[in-house]
Amino acid sequence: MRARYGIPLTLTALGAACVGYATAVEPRSFRLRRVTVPVLPPGMPALRVLHIADIHMVRGQRKKQRWLQSLAGLRPDLVINTGDNLSDPEAVPDVLDALGPLLELPGAYVFGSNDYYGPKLRNPARYLFEKASGRHGLNGNAGAVHAVHNPWEGLLDAFDAAGWAGLTNARGRLKLDSGQEIALTGLDDPHIKRDRYAAVAGGPEPDADLSLAVVHAPYLRVLDAFTADRYPLILAGHTHGGQLCVPFYGALVTNCDLDTDRVKGLSTHRAGGHRSYLHVSAGCGANRYTPVRFACPPEATLLTLTAPA
Repeated sequence: MRARYGIPLTLTALGAACVGYATAVEPRSFRLRRVTVPVLPPGMPALRVLHIADIHMVRGQRKKQRWLQSLAGLRPDLVINTGDNLSDPEAVPDVLDALGPLLELPGAYVFGSNDYYGPKLRNPARYLFEKASGRHGLNGNAGAVHAVHNPWEGLLDAFDAAGWAGLTNARGRLKLDSGQEIALTGLDDPHIKRDRYAAVAGGPEPDADLSLAVVHAPYLRVLDAFTADRYPLILAGHTHGGQLCVPFYGALVTNCDLDTDRVKGLSTHRAGGHRSYLHVSAGCGANRYTPVRFACPPEATLLTLTAPA
């Protein structure tokens, strides 16, 4: 009798432990990833860029707020926020409290769909269906007609007041404390088809010390355009690193048309005979209706930009 029921009971207990870990432990196990990217012109001193993404703040997430505040202690030269700060219409004050120390540093931002619209309860299996069908995102903004409006304007006003460069289908420019001029080109969220590359096309600015490309969701059409225009580095988020991953295998989905091999971390992209580095952040949050992570801890990344050896 024990042999008959022992294995099912063990599997049930193991499954319950995994669910408990993915719900209560890993989503709060914040990590800092460190990456070196050789993209600077010869002779230019190294730059440290803090990449934060997909905060998905919900009211009361105090540990996440404290962790984000602590990142200012890294004293990066530049902060890049690639969107999806919200997962609760009432969480704007929490986001601004969490990012307060970072807003004192030079920075730039784009928004994601979850900044504009409140999250919806979805069947997680839809992500697997979208991968199989090749359908991702919303058809224009039609899917957001009945969505809850998030007060993203409060974020925009605070970011702009702090001097962060807004890159919503726009170019921006920042002068760092070290004296370097950084040109940035950004797009609105391709996941809801708000990207307008024609408005920012033309490639890096030749009189800047460095030009960077910034977008929320790393869709291939956007990566192709930035790479063909010869941007040395593209920064994106959105994927959550797969969020629920299989140990020793990796992500099952990316929630866009990017392949799972590049779902997070540093990789390269080729288009138009050129190559760009791509950094995709796994993000530090999750949709409030799927607040789980497994084999994919929440993170921010400190990128050290150097000249090639």
